[in-house]
Amino acid sequence: MSENDQPQAENEETVVEEVESTEPQATEGEAAEAELPKLLEDARAKADEHWDMYMRGQAELDNVRRRAERDVQNAHKFGIEKLINELLPIMDSMELGLAAVSSDDEATKQLVEGMELTLKMFQDAFGKFGVTVLDPQGEAFNPEFHQAMSMQETPDMEPNTVMAVMQKGYVLNDRLIRPAMVMVSKAAG
Repeated sequence: MSENDQPQAENEETVVEEVESTEPQATEGEAAEAELPKLLEDARAKADEHWDMYMRGQAELDNVRRRAERDVQNAHKFGIEKLINELLPIMDSMELGLAAVSSDDEATKQLVEGMELTLKMFQDAFGKFGVTVLDPQGEAFNPEFHQAMSMQETPDMEPNTVMAVMQKGYVLNDRLIRPAMVMVSKAAG
């Protein structure tokens, strides 16, 4: 072989190697093209999964926001419930004291007037904060708002009617704070 032939032989070997190396690349390209739809579908599935996670997160955030707003509204509405419960026995005592004192006596007349004014101030303050009194005398018995202390037969009243109120009940913004303790009529036996 001559010197000119030798580089040409090397060039032919290089060309054969390049051709052989391009053939597998062509099959890899075909394989890559065949995998593209699968990769695209996988990417779409992941995108759908992430979109679903995002939407669930948004829904959870909306729920938390609404729950917080409702809790704040309830705190504004019913935040004074403990205070009202502490003041109710004072109001009851004042009412019992007024019922026990005779207003005919001149010596106690001013004391009775002062107690009546104080009791009225209490009632007005309760009214400002949405507290209403349950005094169901003569009404039908309602177990949601009344607590029956006893039942008594009476021909004068319909059965299940409140005959007497032993202790008034109270409601704060349509929520029962304390049921009215009552005596209920029952049909004659």
